[in-house]
Amino acid sequence: MPRHITISRRFALATASVFAALAIAGCGKQEPASAPAAAAAPPAAARVLVVGTDAAYTPFESQNDRGEIVGFDIEVVKAVAQKAGFEVKFVNTPWEGIFNSLAQGDRDLLVSAITITDERRQTMDFSQPYFDARQLIAVRNDAPINSFEDLKPLKVGVQNGTTGDEVVGKLLGKSSTAIKRFESTPLALKELEAGGVQAVVADNGVVVHYLANNTAGGFKTVSDTSFPVEKYGIAVKKGNAELLAKINQGLEAIRADGTYAKIYASYFGAESK
Repeated sequence: MPRHITISRRFALATASVFAALAIAGCGKQEPASAPAAAAAPPAAARVLVVGTDAAYTPFESQNDRGEIVGFDIEVVKAVAQKAGFEVKFVNTPWEGIFNSLAQGDRDLLVSAITITDERRQTMDFSQPYFDARQLIAVRNDAPINSFEDLKPLKVGVQNGTTGDEVVGKLLGKSSTAIKRFESTPLALKELEAGGVQAVVADNGVVVHYLANNTAGGFKTVSDTSFPVEKYGIAVKKGNAELLAKINQGLEAIRADGTYAKIYASYFGAESK
């Protein structure tokens, strides 16, 4: 066999081997493994809104034997939150600092039998009213009291810093020694029972609830048309329109489905129309 033929065949075989190897290498090449998809981040837990309340105003807010905050206001806000789709946590907050806690952002909303006033509207926003309050006079059954004016010669008990304190102060004089001020309305009513005062002026909801649960006290109530109607509202930080809208939505919902009426009746009897 001629030498040049042998060399050519060897060259051809070698060349073929090279191409085969390249082909095999090309077929065996792996694309870089794509990075595993990042795990989807879990949904952020809904922020629990902090509700400030001065839990010393039975039946609107108080603490039970287990230290839990309970009351009419508490049940209303829980029902509102459920309808509006947010969660709440109640924190006992002294009345003296309750509005400041809202302004500083330590509380997201307040519910504490707070009367809606023009003065308060300057520094906070209020929900639709959820309770109509009027001052009510509590006296003994045999007391010859028929109107607010009849209290002038008497010793009168009030809760310090309340509307009752304000109206009695106007009647008797703010610094009158005939006014006895207490930390809570129930304490004032206990003093009436003990004979230390002859009348108590306070919000109707508190007086009615106390008398219903202390029937042996021998008290009666006297209303007076001179007392203006006060409306309680849920307070939010000034300008928090989103939260305010949710609260109002919840209030409308619990009124529409009868939830509010049931809560009201459990504390005060059937709601007057």
